[in-house]
Amino acid sequence: MIASLWVLSHYFFYVNSQPLNTSLGFAPAVATWYGDPNGPGSVGGACGFGGEVANPPYYALVSAGNNNLFKSGWGCGSCYQVKCFQNAACSGNPITVTIADECPGNCNSDPIHFDLSGKAMGYLAKPGQADALRNAGQINIQYQRVPCYYKGTSITFRIDTGSNPYYLAFVTEYMNGDGEIGSMELLPSNSKTPLYMKQVFGATWKADIPIGIKGPYSVRITSLESKKTVTAYNSIPADWLPGRYYIANVNF
Repeated sequence: MIASLWVLSHYFFYVNSQPLNTSLGFAPAVATWYGDPNGPGSVGGACGFGGEVANPPYYALVSAGNNNLFKSGWGCGSCYQVKCFQNAACSGNPITVTIADECPGNCNSDPIHFDLSGKAMGYLAKPGQADALRNAGQINIQYQRVPCYYKGTSITFRIDTGSNPYYLAFVTEYMNGDGEIGSMELLPSNSKTPLYMKQVFGATWKADIPIGIKGPYSVRITSLESKKTVTAYNSIPADWLPGRYYIANVNF
C-alpha cells in the first residue's frame, strides 16, 4: 500500500448539517471473536476493506457486526466503544472498534452482537489475561456509538480491480465522523453533470462512465446519519489505475 499511495495537493473541504448523536451512553450487547488470536478477524471482509484492517489506522481493532450493526453494508466504517466487566479477565476499560465485516447466522439471535477480531477481544482484558478472555467464548459487553477519528489520516480511495474507462468502482476508507457512507457523487472535470454512484457492497461504490467523460474526478461524500458532506476535488486523477490508492487529503 505504501508504495502505491498517491498524495494529491489540491482539495477543498466543505461540511454541512448536524453532528453524530452519541449522547445515548452505553447499552448491553454480547461479543465473540474470530480469526487468529492476535489477528484482524478477516483480511477480506464484507465491507471490502481487505488487508488494510491489520494496519494503521485500524491496527486490527475491528469487528464484524450482526444485522443491527452491519446494516446490509451501510454500517461499514462506523465506530463503537466496547468494554466488559462481568468476566474476571475483563479490564473494564473501553476500546474503539470499526465495523469492517458482517457477522452472519447465530449472531442475529442477539439484538446487538459484535464478533470482534482476536486482537480486539484481547484488548478488553486485564494485562496478561487476553487468552483467558478469548477462551471464555461469548461474553457480555457494553457498547456505545462514537465518532470515528483516525488521527492524521485522510479519506482514501482504492480503485477496484474490475474498473475500466466506462466503469469506475472504489472502496472508501478512513472516514472520520459517522464513518458510514450515505451517498456518493463522482464529479468529472469535463462535465458539470454529477455521476451518482451506487453501492456495490459494503464500502465499495460504483459509477458508469459515459463515453467522452474523463478525469480527474472529484468525489462528493455525504455521511449516512449526520448528512455531513465533504468534497475531495481532483482526488482521482485522469490516469487512475485499477488497484491503486488515492489519498484525498480531506476528511470529515
